Amino acid sequence: MATVERVAVAAPARTRVRRSAQARADARLGLILAAPAVAFIVAVAFFPLIGTIRDSLFRISLRFANQPRPFVGLENYANVLQDDRWHNALRVTGLVSGVSVAVELVLGMIIALLINRAFVGRGIVRAAVLIPWALTTVVSARMWAWIYDARYGVFNDILLRLGIIDSPLIFLSKPELTIWAMIGAEIWKTTPFMALLLLAGLQLIPADIYEAAEIDGATGWQAFWRITLPMLKPTILVALLFRTIDAVRMFDLPRVLTNGGPGVSTETLVLYSYNTLFTSLNFGYGSALAVTSFLIVLLISFIYIKVLGAPTQGGRRGV
Repeated sequence: MATVERVAVAAPARTRVRRSAQARADARLGLILAAPAVAFIVAVAFFPLIGTIRDSLFRISLRFANQPRPFVGLENYANVLQDDRWHNALRVTGLVSGVSVAVELVLGMIIALLINRAFVGRGIVRAAVLIPWALTTVVSARMWAWIYDARYGVFNDILLRLGIIDSPLIFLSKPELTIWAMIGAEIWKTTPFMALLLLAGLQLIPADIYEAAEIDGATGWQAFWRITLPMLKPTILVALLFRTIDAVRMFDLPRVLTNGGPGVSTETLVLYSYNTLFTSLNFGYGSALAVTSFLIVLLISFIYIKVLGAPTQGGRRGV
């Protein structure tokens, strides 16, 4: 009898040992499979970041040969915080990011709700909606430069035909117009990406819930506020995270469309860093600008991740 009891006790122990060994083997396999990707990320992102941080601690200018490169510590970062041009770039980046992401969320939600419905030709409509996002930003920026042109731009022609304006507007030469012209181009380019993410979230909501709500007499508007938005919240937060980070890192659109002008009215943080590094050849200060932009993106990511990780109803966590 005692032998039987010992066998009964030892069996679960052996099962736990086998499971533990299998878990360790799976972990080793996972590390082996992930090693090439981790090595690539370290080579492409980590080492350049370390080099940029190192350069930001020195006064480095490549405008003159054999110029000394003294160690200045955090002096470059102190100069960044006192730099009026950096503060201007921060305001421009904040305005473009805030307005474009907010409008894209509203438009993306409307588009996602429309193309989530079943209708004839839905596949074609979905493909057409993604065309602006599929275009490279450089091509999109050049296209919008032609659209905004005061002489032959189609946008001025439409406004003139509708009687909204009496004479063509020079969208890319007046600071009060150029910033909004850039925001409009950014919204057109990236709204499909927001719509695509929201559409994926909508398709994860069970149809049974809407059927039950309809039986209970809920209107479409009530179903949207009581069902769609609460269940879509994790997807919305992920979409906002991706788009906000992408908007803060904006470079190619202002570089091609306005080159930061007129003056510095549309110069973003990344564009200012680029101009300092590769136009002024001030690698020390430019590296400090780049690291500061990286820290801003990191802070935004941290805030969003804290929101995404907040406990939801029932003790569960968001996506």
